[in-house]
Amino acid sequence: MRQSELKAILKHHKLWSDSGGSKGKRANLQGANLQGVYLQGADLQGADLQGADLQGADLQDADLQGANLRRAYLQGADLEGADLQGADLQDADLQGANLRGANLEDAKLTTNFKKVRWFDYATFSEDQIPWVVLHSRYPKWADTLKWVKVKQLSA
Repeated sequence: MRQSELKAILKHHKLWSDSGGSKGKRANLQGANLQGVYLQGADLQGADLQGADLQGADLQDADLQGANLRRAYLQGADLEGADLQGADLQDADLQGANLRGANLEDAKLTTNFKKVRWFDYATFSEDQIPWVVLHSRYPKWADTLKWVKVKQLSA
């Protein structure tokens, strides 16, 4: 997929999201190959992909820092090495997703994390410990994970 196509899809999705579905079009990136080079120069920081269909999408090494992926369909998505720092993954469908080596520092997780297929070598914030240790594969990969201190909120 070319960068211009991705930008157009995101633009229509934002309109769809902001209008409650009455305008624009929901992003459908199911099976899209957005790996590395396809995202060069595309800044997805803060992108609103709430409700987007990214099932099976290849987002390897993508910059999704701060993205709103709440309720996004990420079933089977390849997010290996993706920067998901601060991303909202609450209620996202992560069944079978690959988060190997992903930066999930300060990302918002819920019990959806239990369905992730791989997360070895990933980076997490210490406040995410409850979600990560509940995963059945945690004991296997515990030694590969990187933990960072929770950032202090300013008053």
